[in-house]
Amino acid sequence: MCEANAYFLKEGGEEELVFENVDRIIPREDGILMEDIFGKKKIFRARIKEMALVDHKIFLEAI
Repeated sequence: MCEANAYFLKEGGEEELVFENVDRIIPREDGILMEDIFGKKKIFRARIKEMALVDHKIFLEAI
């Protein structure tokens, strides 16, 4: 499987896992909508800080 996981970056570079098996990312005016491989959706008031595709990680920062 090639799905990514989404993390908030905390101070000191610590990663906080907030959503797993991300299949889709949809930008919205109020943040980002993510959908996993099972159809579960979640909205984050955040923006994408970095995507590490080889590592399957999406790093978010709050807006």
